[in-house]
Amino acid sequence: MEAPGAISLQLGVNALCALKLRLPLGLPTPSSDPLGGGETYLSRAWTTSPSVPGRVVASVRRLHQLRATMQWAGSMMSRLRSCLQALPSALRRSLSSAQDVLRRTPLYDFHLAHGGKMVAFAGWNLPVQYRDSHVDSHLHTRRHCSLFDVSHMLQTKIFGHDRVKLMESLVVGDIAELKPNQGTLSLFTNEAGGILDDLIVTNTSEGHLYVVSNAGCWEKDLTLMQVSSTAWHRGRAAPGEGPTAAQVLQAGVADDLRKLPFMTSAVMEVFGVSGCRVTRCGYTGEDGVEISVLAAEAVRLATALLENPEVKLAGLAARDSLRLEAGLCLYGNDIDEHTTPVEGSLSWTLGKRRRAAMDFPGASVIVPQLKGKVQRRRVGLMCEGAPVRAHNPILSTEGTVLGAVTSGCPSPCLRKNVAMGYVPYEYSRPGTLLLVEVRRKQQMAMVSKMPFVPTNYYTLK
Repeated sequence: MEAPGAISLQLGVNALCALKLRLPLGLPTPSSDPLGGGETYLSRAWTTSPSVPGRVVASVRRLHQLRATMQWAGSMMSRLRSCLQALPSALRRSLSSAQDVLRRTPLYDFHLAHGGKMVAFAGWNLPVQYRDSHVDSHLHTRRHCSLFDVSHMLQTKIFGHDRVKLMESLVVGDIAELKPNQGTLSLFTNEAGGILDDLIVTNTSEGHLYVVSNAGCWEKDLTLMQVSSTAWHRGRAAPGEGPTAAQVLQAGVADDLRKLPFMTSAVMEVFGVSGCRVTRCGYTGEDGVEISVLAAEAVRLATALLENPEVKLAGLAARDSLRLEAGLCLYGNDIDEHTTPVEGSLSWTLGKRRRAAMDFPGASVIVPQLKGKVQRRRVGLMCEGAPVRAHNPILSTEGTVLGAVTSGCPSPCLRKNVAMGYVPYEYSRPGTLLLVEVRRKQQMAMVSKMPFVPTNYYTLK
């Protein structure tokens, strides 16, 4: 039992195991030091004052000693590089400030074996696509089922009597109202009302909160949440998303997935892998699940899912165009510390009780924005001409710069260019005509409601 008021965190995706791991780096003890005496050697060697007749001999001895030291150091660096590859992800990140070491998910070799084209993303080595084209992968997700690796995201378990109070001191959502195994999208905010990260918080029936947040905000989120920590080795064998995702998964579970609606979760055995947390959610707008699984079992589970011909692997490229069609934000692009939930069109994440109590970070800034006009709003854009990308200027039809695009791409489903961006409040009404500038050429755009493509989340009828 946790003592009243105690809070503890358990972090997943190989996050905190680094803090408790003793590394077998093979660093020399004094007895194995080639010079004897370890670190004290250099100061001792270079403060020696030999007699003049012996100076040449002493210099040669020091030269040999220095050469031996350099050889030993080179050997240790080589061994250290080898050990870095085997380190848990979080510790490897902390050691990579001097060397840019990309972290790998438990499915890294699996991706390579299936033709994954790996790229750097938020400090991780992840597949951008596989043998299929980006568009084919995107459309397959909309029509069938795709498997994504999201093991790079931070998973946190929060235990303790005051776990809800802790989380509500950080986020805008009403965590206390969540039923057992119900989750919600929420936002970390600062005192200025800015969004520090977006995250999913689930109130599990096992007596803890299960939190999933963005890989790019790993250290920032830990700083917010961390009180005490223990290791929890888990990967996320990725969501299966698409209209047939539940059908695919149902073949491997005893639980009736018809009783698992959007934003709820349960722990179950999946294709023989026990202890998986299955959450009905996703980042594409389609019905889907995210499966948290022990890292050692991730390949086994992914292999089992791929045996169904409905399922194909999908990478970051498809994931980005799918979430944009669904009108979903990418942190760092569409929302950040300088964006409030109201400006970001995310007012729905603010719990009614929390709005009335004004007891979350930045409430004094955010709540008044609900009742008045904000200076700018995130809007959807349907654009003509060349594809629109992040940072392209948004202009009025008179040519005045109003804001900038934050995300944009051609929509494989609509065969039109879609984008998000920020414009002054008076230009945010759907149907408003604007201009976007692409490669110094202006082209027409219209403010559009989001999502661009209707969502298909599963809810109980």
